Amino acid sequence: MVRGDEPHLANIRQLTFGGENAEAYFSVDGTELSFQSTRDDLECDQIFRMNADGSNLRMVSTGRGRTTCAYIQTDGSLIYASTHGHGAGCLWKADHSMGYVWPLYPEMDIWAADADGSNPRVLFASDGYDAEATVCAKDGRVLFTSTKDGDLDLYMMERDGTNVRQLTNTPGYDGGAFFSSDCSKIVWRASRPEGDALVEYRALLEKNLVRPSKLEIFVADADGQNVVQVTKSGAASFAPYLHPDNQRLVYVSNKHDPNGRNFDIFLIHVDGTNESQITHNPSFDGFPMWTHDGEKLVFASNRTNQRPGETNVFIADWVE
Repeated sequence: MVRGDEPHLANIRQLTFGGENAEAYFSVDGTELSFQSTRDDLECDQIFRMNADGSNLRMVSTGRGRTTCAYIQTDGSLIYASTHGHGAGCLWKADHSMGYVWPLYPEMDIWAADADGSNPRVLFASDGYDAEATVCAKDGRVLFTSTKDGDLDLYMMERDGTNVRQLTNTPGYDGGAFFSSDCSKIVWRASRPEGDALVEYRALLEKNLVRPSKLEIFVADADGQNVVQVTKSGAASFAPYLHPDNQRLVYVSNKHDPNGRNFDIFLIHVDGTNESQITHNPSFDGFPMWTHDGEKLVFASNRTNQRPGETNVFIADWVE
């Protein structure tokens, strides 16, 4: 079944029911999803894993600390970011007296674990924020964000944590990056503040905070060269993912809402042309990801909430 206002999405199925569930990402073969969730008695996000039909759902992080950004490696093992190496609690929350800001926990490190979550070990750690790790489907290389050199930049490393190299060095937040299916390209969100905005950005960064209200989508070769800015909306655009054809991408933005609260998924060509709106739910749709064959799309949404604050994971057949 295809909704009239969402013709690219057929047979939408809800996979989670209750709690705050987000950033659900496919395994290479498309049969499983890893995601983060605050549910039941959890005080902050832990990492879960399930089959792509929602079955066999189980928690695979330690239950300690605050976690984010889980991804299934090419061999089925896990990587995710967590603060649990620095203590069991959920740590502080951002002070929104300064407006809407995200915390950048310096306690956040990138961890690897076996497929069932056992044997967790640090894959990468610095004195700053290390998170937002995703994986190349070909060889397991890891793309991630870190403040290790004083700014929020993209880095790449081998799957064992070696050969760390910096990909971006322009002032601003570079994060939420993904490889293309063939690992020839990367796509990410970035801010490029100048003048007073850059002064404010750096002052917030000193407090381990970032304001994500103005982010654009960028594409580059996998080594960080030949950077192209895809969007120029001046809004909060994030969560980009490249179609397997490397000519189109989906991303999330609030650019169509004067109040900035309604986020939807958009489809756009990498040269910034031929844009169309994919979702039309009047609250939040986000974190889209295609399977590597482009046949299915997973995303998070508030569209069937039973109570305020819920976000659930959905999967749909992709219709060209």
